[in-house]
Parts: sequence; C-alpha cells; structure tokens
Amino acid sequence: MTDFYDIDRANARLPEVRRVLEQLRSQRLELIMLRDRLVVARRRAEAPGDGRTLVDEALGEGAGGAPGSAASNSPRVLDARIRAVIDQMEAAVARLDAWSVQLRDIEGGLVDFPALVNGRQVWLCWQLGEDEVHFWHGLTSGFGARRPLIELS
Repeated sequence: MTDFYDIDRANARLPEVRRVLEQLRSQRLELIMLRDRLVVARRRAEAPGDGRTLVDEALGEGAGGAPGSAASNSPRVLDARIRAVIDQMEAAVARLDAWSVQLRDIEGGLVDFPALVNGRQVWLCWQLGEDEVHFWHGLTSGFGARRPLIELS
C-alpha cells in the first residue's frame, strides 16, 4: 500500500531525506574511490615481483597496515571495505523505501514523494539544493517533465 504525501508532509520529511541523500552521495564517491583502488590492487597482485612501482615508493606506500600501505590496499581488504559501504548504502535506501520516498538519482540527490491530488496519483519531485518541494510530475514522466506546484490541479 502506497503512503501518499501532501506538500506539507513532504516538506516536513525533507531534513531526514536530505541527510540520507548526502550520506548516499558521499558513500557513492567513496565506493568509486575504493573501486579504483581495487582495480590497481588487482593489477599489482598479478604483476611479477612485489608489484610495487616507482610511484608507490615515491608515495611511501609499502608493507604494513597504515593507510595507503600495501596491506590496506590489498584486494581482500578493499573488497571488504566495498561490501561494507554497499551494505550502508542499502540500509539508507531501505530507510527511504520505509518512508515511501522513491530514490531516483544518488549523484543528483533526486527523490519523488508519492501524492494523490484530486484522485490522481502524481510524484512530488525534490532534489538536493532545493529548500522545499516546488515541483511535481506524472507517474510515467520524469525529472524533465516536472512542473511547478502552482500548475498542479
């Protein structure tokens, strides 16, 4: 059963939604960084010798467990860190789902709130950077078709 929002209720939910979206955006960037480090770590693991390059030596990346070290950049450690970030992101998305808020785009911080207006289902559309919900769109249209709330009737 869909939980419908009116404009006031959607705006009241925004502080919580904003925190979750900012968290997801940050975690997305962390995930990209970890993925890139994993690609490098796997290449190094397949390289002949110890896999260290002149760049590693210049940066002081060697054995041990310190950040930036070979141990903290091992494929096994990076895989575990990636899984942990994904688990946190899944929990954040589940929180939005529990509020009946539809995540549309993590990078853009875009969400939709289900609404019922004069018996018609629509989406109240909001994204990070906006102070309140000011737009809506139909169920089958997206961000490009959003319209000002004043046009909602």
